[in-house]
This record gives sequence, structure tokens and C-alpha cells, in this order.
Amino acid sequence: MRGETVITADPAGLTVREDGGRTVLAPSGDWLVDTVGVQDAAIRAVEENSEPGDIVIDLDGLGRIDTAGAYLLGRATRRCSEPDGDIHYRGDHPTARRLIEEVRSRTTICQPEREPAFGFMGAMARIGAGLEAAWLEAVSTMAFFGRTVTTGLRMAAQPWRFRLTPTVWAMEEVGVNALPIIAVLSFFIGAVVAYMGANLLRSVGFSVFTVELVGIAVLREFGVLITAIMLAGRSDSAFTASIGAMKMQQEIDAMRVLGLDPYEALVMPRVVACVLMAPLLTFGAMISGIFGGMLVAWSAQDISPTLFITRFHSELDWSHFWVGMSKAPVFGLVVAIIGCRQGMEVRGDVESLGRRVTASVVQSIFAVIVLEALFAMMYLELGI
Repeated sequence: MRGETVITADPAGLTVREDGGRTVLAPSGDWLVDTVGVQDAAIRAVEENSEPGDIVIDLDGLGRIDTAGAYLLGRATRRCSEPDGDIHYRGDHPTARRLIEEVRSRTTICQPEREPAFGFMGAMARIGAGLEAAWLEAVSTMAFFGRTVTTGLRMAAQPWRFRLTPTVWAMEEVGVNALPIIAVLSFFIGAVVAYMGANLLRSVGFSVFTVELVGIAVLREFGVLITAIMLAGRSDSAFTASIGAMKMQQEIDAMRVLGLDPYEALVMPRVVACVLMAPLLTFGAMISGIFGGMLVAWSAQDISPTLFITRFHSELDWSHFWVGMSKAPVFGLVVAIIGCRQGMEVRGDVESLGRRVTASVVQSIFAVIVLEALFAMMYLELGI
């Protein structure tokens, strides 16, 4: 356009000569990011053939220079295994010396070598690193949980901010679509418990107590545990993958630019869906597991369905049912929090997505098992 002045860059040149036992680098032209690429091979040849302390940089013919050029010139005087030495200069330049020193002080040209860790000390170091990583993961998860709670309280005070459509969609994905596989697994778990009980109790003449064994095992433990593990393996990984894919494509950043809160739009619908659907899935798992145990008791021990149902109602207290159902919302909340948090931690590469999906499933199952143990001890102390 009229009135504009276009400044063209002079090609970067480099002259290498020997002077008094020292290697002199005499750059010429403009050493800018657009022009210095052709000089990389020459700089590498100097690095291989000259010691860092014997290199002198002659600045008389140097034109403009930026950080790329400063890095390339300063790199010749550095080695991975040796401390940085003093750079010897000749000539004068208004910015080159200061820029080269600044770039050298803020960059590294190779990673520090790690000493191999073997034996007892190496094992303890790895254990310590693992414990530290686990502690940091736990702290980050609790911080994410706190942020989710505050978001939920804000939405409770402002109900119009709640997103019904994505919540219903998540409830379908978490609950309706997961019910068949959970029911099938629970059916076989109930059948296995009944079969093991049939063999054990028949030997002592108490076959009829198979009804109590199946009822207590399925109602208190296996129904809710199978549901939680399936949520962790199926729904939790889906949460991490979907949110992580959005994070990779910068869709979450775009939501923030538009003034949308990702916790309201992405996290809360999934958390609400898991908390609401976990008890319903647990109830379905209980019914299926009891049905599987009843069929095995009928076929293996000749306990008729009428006798099974009658004894089930007369001998088992409702507390077993409520113990199992009380765990379901907690497990659903934990699974949703871990899955969404891992999705939010995904970086911009596919490898990060894979690591986070794996971590999401592993952490969810671990958390469910630990909480199951804590619930068992708590109800044991309460006498329930």
C-alpha cells in the first residue's frame, strides 16, 4: 500500500576461521528466525570440532538478530556434560551480546541425565514418587469436587441455569443403555452365589439357608458393587473421552469465551444423571441377581420359587435392601466426579486422552472398592 516501507531481511551468513588457536565465528547479515535455518549445519560442525572455551564470536558484520539467531550462536559454546563457559566476543553490536546471554540463561539444550535407580533405594524412590502422585491426584479430585459442589449450590439458587436436555440425555446413556449389561452380570453373580452356597450348605444339611445367603449378598453388596463397577468401566470412560475430546479441540475454551461455564454445561448434567440413575440401576441389579439365585436354587436344590419368595420375605429384613440402596448415590457421585475431572485434565494430544481414560477407570474402581469397605465397617459398627 502507499506510504508503507517493506524491510527485507539480508540472508544470514557465517564465516568460520582459525585465529591464534581459537575458532572465530563471524556471522553476517540478519540472523532472524526466517533466515538462520540454513546455518544450523555449520553451527553443528563447529560444535563437533571445537571446544566451547576456544570459540570467539565476531559481531562486526552482524545485522539484525532475534532470539532464534541468538540461540543458534550461543548453542555452539555449550555442552550437555560441561558447565557453560564464558563467551568471547569481538567487535560491537547494540543488542547481540545481551540477547545471546539472556537466551543462554533461559534455555537448555539437553535434558539432565537421570541416575539409574536400582536396588532397595531405587524401589523406595519409585514407591515415594507413586505415593506423591497419588496424594496430588487425591487433592486435585477433592478440589474438583468442591468446585462441582459450589456450582451445584449456585444452580440450586438459580434453577433456570440448570440444563435439563443434556441431563436427560446423560440419564439415558448412564441408566437406560447400561441396564441390560448390568442385569445380565448381576443375574450370573446371583447364580454363582447360589451355586456356591448350595454346595456348601448341602454338606451340613442347611440347604434352605441358600435363600438368606443369596438375599443378603445381593441386596447388601453385590448388586450395588456390580452397578458401580459397570458405571466406572462404561459410563466413566465415556465421560472422560467426550469431555477430553472437547478439550483437545478447544471447544471448552470456546465455551469460556462465550461466557458459558463448562461445569454447568458439561459436569453437572453428568453428575446429576449418575446420582439419580445409580439407585435405579442398583434396584435392577438386585432384582436380576435374586432371580438368578432363585433359578439355581430351584434347579440345584429343588427349592421352588414359591418357597424361595416366601422365605425371602419372611426371613430377610428390609434393612439389607436399604443398606445397598444407600450406597448407590454415593458411588454414582464418585464415579461422575472422577470421570469428569479426568476429562478436564486432558491436554492437546491423543496420548494424554488415552492416559486420562485409563486413569479414570482405574481410579473410579479403586475409589468404589475403598468406599465399599468403609461402608461395610460403618454399618458393622452401627449394627445394621
